[in-house]
Amino acid sequence: MGRQFFLLMSTALVLPVLPTTVAAQDGSLGLGTIVLSSALRTDRALIDTPVSVSTIDAEELALTQATSFEELIGDAAGISIGGGPRVFSQEINIRGFQDEQVVLRFDGARFSYNQAHRGRFFIDPALVQRVEVVRGGGSTLFGSGAIGGVVSVETKDPSDLLLPGQTVGARISTGVSTNGETYNGNVAVYGDWGQFDALAFLGGQTITTDLESGNGSDIRDSQLDQLNGLIKFGFEPTDEHRLEFSYSFYDDDGTTPTDSTDVATNRNAGIRKSTVETARLGWDYNPVGNDLIDLSVLAYTSTVDLEEQRNRDGRFDTSDYKTVGFEVVNRSEFERFTLVYGFEYLRDEQDGTRNGAVRTQFPNSEAETTSVFAEATFALNDRFDLIAGARFDAYDRDVDDPTLPDASDEFFSPRVGFSYRPNDNWQVYGNVARAFRAPTLTELYNDGVHFATGPFAPFPLPPGTTFTGVNNFVPTPGLRPEKATNIDLGVRFENTDVFGPGDSLSVSGNVYYADVEDFIDLNVLLVDFATLQPVGPGAFLVNGTSTHRNIDATLYGFEAEVDYDAGSWFAKGAVTAPQGEGAGGQRLGTIPQTRFNTTFGFRPNADWTYGFRTTWAFERNQPPTGVIPADSYQLVDLFAVWAPQQGPLQNTVVRFGIDNAFDQEYNIYPNDLPQPGRSFKVSASHRF
Repeated sequence: MGRQFFLLMSTALVLPVLPTTVAAQDGSLGLGTIVLSSALRTDRALIDTPVSVSTIDAEELALTQATSFEELIGDAAGISIGGGPRVFSQEINIRGFQDEQVVLRFDGARFSYNQAHRGRFFIDPALVQRVEVVRGGGSTLFGSGAIGGVVSVETKDPSDLLLPGQTVGARISTGVSTNGETYNGNVAVYGDWGQFDALAFLGGQTITTDLESGNGSDIRDSQLDQLNGLIKFGFEPTDEHRLEFSYSFYDDDGTTPTDSTDVATNRNAGIRKSTVETARLGWDYNPVGNDLIDLSVLAYTSTVDLEEQRNRDGRFDTSDYKTVGFEVVNRSEFERFTLVYGFEYLRDEQDGTRNGAVRTQFPNSEAETTSVFAEATFALNDRFDLIAGARFDAYDRDVDDPTLPDASDEFFSPRVGFSYRPNDNWQVYGNVARAFRAPTLTELYNDGVHFATGPFAPFPLPPGTTFTGVNNFVPTPGLRPEKATNIDLGVRFENTDVFGPGDSLSVSGNVYYADVEDFIDLNVLLVDFATLQPVGPGAFLVNGTSTHRNIDATLYGFEAEVDYDAGSWFAKGAVTAPQGEGAGGQRLGTIPQTRFNTTFGFRPNADWTYGFRTTWAFERNQPPTGVIPADSYQLVDLFAVWAPQQGPLQNTVVRFGIDNAFDQEYNIYPNDLPQPGRSFKVSASHRF
């Protein structure tokens, strides 16, 4: 009863800042302008942004003391981080689009790797300075994969860490979490000497014991050792030019099931080790007084090396993935319109082995995509903008198997939208965008054993027929690309001095509808009679198959966010209400739970901030066959921050937290593994 009462009270406290009518006033203090850049390929104030988008800055990110991306951004509107509680399994879901249906970028470099059940976030949360999330079709600017949206992660720069007046500085941080006996720490040194700046970061975390769920059970094989490093060098020979080079590495290892989103057993557990390296070189050129040139050039490469050794029989798998990318983007300003346009080239290569031989479950293959794009914003008057864009992509998929055909196709991604500002505080926007996703190498060419269940058929078989218990992948080289028509309509409000002097309020809401043709779905048949083969007089063997197929689907829903800050107290809220279905009413297993998140905090003085977060997630009780329903759950997290402004501990920040304070047993749909239970956290950082 205590937990429910606490949740109801917190919701009641937040709801008053969701006004139905707000009178705009002239404020003496300006609302801090939120500017998006990396997720839109150009700088644009949030109130002028004609898409459904969320930004999460460093201070908000730090409140969670995150040890995983689910803790870092899992509360944002429209987002769900799936894959279960193991850090190295987590993948992003936007509105029911997941995996390769969402483009993931780190410091502008596209991260293409995605192998089922093996995660996409190979970065220490302590490195993250800002996250921008664009929800809805983004193929006009980002091509294949942006059918569900774009997540752009920006890492820290020297300017984010230097104290006022500093040229050189350092920061050291450490933290502990009781659940899993998790320890983390990092150190960064950085400097800015005018023309030259640099940063070096080294951090890591270790989960020394298995995480514990809300009912006190161990989440077996959830231990982890992780190490992450980053170096950045920037050089600005003049005010017009900037060159930047960065190199990062990431290592993790731990014991996990082959499918790391699943329950660990003696049969499926093994040792996994990941190594990820990324290098990027960028050049920005913005000549003074020239509105036609604001040029960005980026070249990058990333490699992912994954090793897995199963304990029971020593089976040793390797998966190697390499991405090379190059893009040129320019922004031109004209009297009545702006134009963003460019060129992009992307090449992905993968190969895998099993005990030294070619592994057909991760086929040796390569993908190549070449693209050109342009998007213009026309200012029809001081209040109304029209946005029109288009992109052309041509891709090739080649497999190192003479028995399988290569695949190639082209796609045109148009977009039209509008932004209307009835006054300085309100915006109404809308978009219709065509987006696509080319099938991945694994979806096209996956072969070999998917899983084995034992020789027990789920239903009686004809006389003489024996079930092998083996389920095999079947290559589908004729798989068609996913194509979606996305419609978004939204409204935003921003103002200061709304309810009191110096306060600020930001409110946004949007509805969306996506009509998806050729949605790529994995169809698992436990018994597939197409595989029936004779093995003797009147005797037959039959096995199961896993095949990727194209189906049609519709996804739709509602999202809203509110952010109110009165100085001495603040409140935030986010609503995510996604729905979707396949053609003929088929249920989709990717649609997240409807969720309501709130944050409420106090600042009694300059040294202290404290408060709580709540999560209400509603049941998902009619999933597709084979997917376990999800119960509703309610969570409460507590936080406090002590940042003394004077004295010997000035520039020190100490954070306290209790995650899942009431030790709720819950899982994040569609994964049926329980999430971690109660955890006490404390961390400290100091800048020199």
